[in-house]
Amino acid sequence: MADKKLTETHIKEKAAAVKEHVHAVKKEVKQRVVQKVKPASPNTVTSNRLKLLVTIVARSKADYFADLIQSFDVNMQMIVLAEGTANAKMLGILGLTDTEKAVLLGVIQEDKIPDAMSTLEEKFNTIRDGKGIAWTIPLTSVIGTLIYGFLSNNRLTVKESKQ
Repeated sequence: MADKKLTETHIKEKAAAVKEHVHAVKKEVKQRVVQKVKPASPNTVTSNRLKLLVTIVARSKADYFADLIQSFDVNMQMIVLAEGTANAKMLGILGLTDTEKAVLLGVIQEDKIPDAMSTLEEKFNTIRDGKGIAWTIPLTSVIGTLIYGFLSNNRLTVKESKQ
C-alpha cells in the first residue's frame, strides 16, 4: 500500500513538473514571437493570403457576377467561355436547356472569402437563371510585392527599403 501511494505521489509530482515545464516553454515561445513581430506600416505588404476564386455561371450572367465579385476588392478577373458537358438526355431529365457557361477566375484576399461566398450563394438562390458554383484554390506564392499589391488591391504597397 505504501508503495502504491508513493507511486501515485511520484506520478503526480512528475505531472506537475511536466506541466510547469510546458507552461515555461509556451511563455518563452510567446515572448520570442512578440519580439520578432514588427508593427506593419500602411506601406508594407500584409500577411493576408490570396486565393483564386473560380466561379462557373450561365454565360448570360457572366458580366453580372463579374461585377458582383469585383465589389469584394477583386482587382484581377478573367472570364473564360465554356460549354457544359452533360448530354441532351441528361439535360432533359434535369430540366436544363442552356449549356453555355462562363468560368470566372479572380484573385481574392483570404479574409474577403466568407462574405464573397455567402453573397454568391445568396445570388445563386435568388436570381432567375443565376445558378452557379464557386470555390477557391490557395495561391502558394506571388513574385514581387508590387504584383501582390495589385492582386490584393492594396494600392499602398511599395518596395521595402533594404536595410
